[in-house]
Amino acid sequence: MAAAVSAAQAGHGVTVFEAARTLGGRARAVPVTLPDGRQAVLDNGQHILIGAYTDTLRLLRLVGVEPDQALLRLPLALAFPDGTGLTLPDGPAPWDAIAGILRARGWSWLDKLALLRTATGWQLRGFTCASSASVADLCAPLSQRLRDEFIEPLCVSALNTPASAASGRVFLRVLKDALFGPRGGSNLLLPRVDLGRLFPEPASLWLTRQGHRVLTGQRVRSLQCDSGSRSSAGWRINDEVFDRVLLATSATEAVRLCDETSAEATETRATDLQAWATRAGALHHEAITTVYAMAHTGLPRPMLALRADRDHPAQFVFDRGQLGGPAGLLAFVISASTGERETLQARVASQALAQLGRVVQPVQTLTERRATFACTPGLARPAMRITGGLCACGDYVDGPYPATLEGAVRTGWAAGCLP
Repeated sequence: MAAAVSAAQAGHGVTVFEAARTLGGRARAVPVTLPDGRQAVLDNGQHILIGAYTDTLRLLRLVGVEPDQALLRLPLALAFPDGTGLTLPDGPAPWDAIAGILRARGWSWLDKLALLRTATGWQLRGFTCASSASVADLCAPLSQRLRDEFIEPLCVSALNTPASAASGRVFLRVLKDALFGPRGGSNLLLPRVDLGRLFPEPASLWLTRQGHRVLTGQRVRSLQCDSGSRSSAGWRINDEVFDRVLLATSATEAVRLCDETSAEATETRATDLQAWATRAGALHHEAITTVYAMAHTGLPRPMLALRADRDHPAQFVFDRGQLGGPAGLLAFVISASTGERETLQARVASQALAQLGRVVQPVQTLTERRATFACTPGLARPAMRITGGLCACGDYVDGPYPATLEGAVRTGWAAGCLP
């Protein structure tokens, strides 16, 4: 939808083909029935934004969404149920981060000084490192407690990849923009509305009001280069001709289309398509699971960090009742998740009792098997341009950010603006 709005702004006539009946892809609304029979709208996964997502916030305003109403803005907090952890005050960067570290509960002064010293080193080096460095490599000077209770949850929430396997370079870029950028960049922005209402549906309305087409329930069955088009870069989708095509899909679907299209393309185009598909197809993916569960009471905060291990897999829990949802509805998020649905539900219920003191009843468990790409050191991501008149956009396309909403929006906007 970011690509469609961008292309429309650039003066193109736009047609959106969406295979599903619901807009949003991996950030979409999902209707469910609660244990008491009430109907509710959840999301296919609990998503958060941060204040540094400047392109996403700009795009929301463009299509008529007011971020201050649709999003709950909070200072960054990685606080645990027992009150320990990091909470940043409201202030200019980087002083808010420094004050938060110095005030962090449960950390020794040696921990705090080590973190400040390490972060200062990152800043002095311009937030760059060797492409082969992992987050664990960068954080080797820190204590085990800091690595377990600060670095690991921060890394897995931002990159959806464990610190031992995550790209240090991408992690530093996220820290630079969030903690050392403009004031408010580190703020958490928690959606107060379902993800469909947050952007895809307003974007669709914005497009249709301007005469563009948004077609849901319409899968792209075939993509072919159209030699009969007046444009040398013409493309045919489902027997309809377009000057340009943007593959705003998952990497897997884009690879499928490129592979099928290359079979009937000219030699030059076939080479381009196959080379791009090979690189995109080499990406490894990580799953994210969200376990929605009902509790008798909500949480003291809209979001809490949890201590995760094999038997307690969730890294964060959100109180949906404080975000416009039903009272007592909690969302447990398991990044880089593995295991079967029933096992994860049982372990989350055990974790809720042990760490939150709450008995919970699972309502819905949603797993996105290919939620993100594994953001590993030295990863070669596919380029935006595939071949003449054909581009790809999405959070996996080459860029400075990991698989985030901001990463997807930025590549979508850039693809729509290409000449």
